Amino acid sequence: MPVTRRNLMKYGSTAAVMIGASTILPYAAFAQSGAMEEDIYDTDNGEIAIIPVAHASFVMKTPSMVIYNDPVGGADTYAGMPAPDLVLLTHEHGDHYNVETLQGIVADNTQIIANPAVFEMLPEDLKSKASAIANGDSTTVGDMPIDAIPAYNITEDRLKYHPQGRDNGYVLNIDGVRVYVAGDTEDIPEMRALTDIDIAFVPMNLPYTMDEEQAASAINAFKPTYVYPYHYRDSDIDKFAGLVGDGVEVKRGPWYEG
Repeated sequence: MPVTRRNLMKYGSTAAVMIGASTILPYAAFAQSGAMEEDIYDTDNGEIAIIPVAHASFVMKTPSMVIYNDPVGGADTYAGMPAPDLVLLTHEHGDHYNVETLQGIVADNTQIIANPAVFEMLPEDLKSKASAIANGDSTTVGDMPIDAIPAYNITEDRLKYHPQGRDNGYVLNIDGVRVYVAGDTEDIPEMRALTDIDIAFVPMNLPYTMDEEQAASAINAFKPTYVYPYHYRDSDIDKFAGLVGDGVEVKRGPWYEG
């Protein structure tokens, strides 16, 4: 599955986000102000274009729909983007879920897939467009199957951030290409057991998720063709790439440039 990279327009944002219950960070610390880039992957029916936005947010254009993952940072961050047909929400922390951003980007035909905890938080105008799937559940949007993969912490002093059973990752089956969006998680057994993943998005930043060694160990267990480290902030991506074994290509998106 060959990949190419194309440059697009410029954008940026200075809104604020919240991690967990109390830590507020400027979205400008995440958002890039340089040229947007998209990576292009071939599928059985056309192309997937992946556009990193910032931190845990990205846009994915597929042959049949436009998908936004965990969009935050305000609607202006997505100016010039096509409206989403589908929004994926992994969990409730402010760097993944922001009501004002959602209300600014959701279109008449947009569908939202969320974990049950976030589904219950949605205001009625958004809840009417949403469906909840829990860990281990599956659904289909259009012709795309979606599996909800658990996302949680396993290290004792991190359990408070992402308790088991609450948050989602997702596996998307897009015209013969399997994409895994991990959400916020450590190297859990459910991740290690994944098979036939073509593109993976895997977080690494302490104390919220995992370090470079944990992330690389998980990648070496399920061996996607491509892996995007995202949600990594000050983690050492060179170190992570050096620990990832043969057969997996590490893709470096402009998540924090600016």
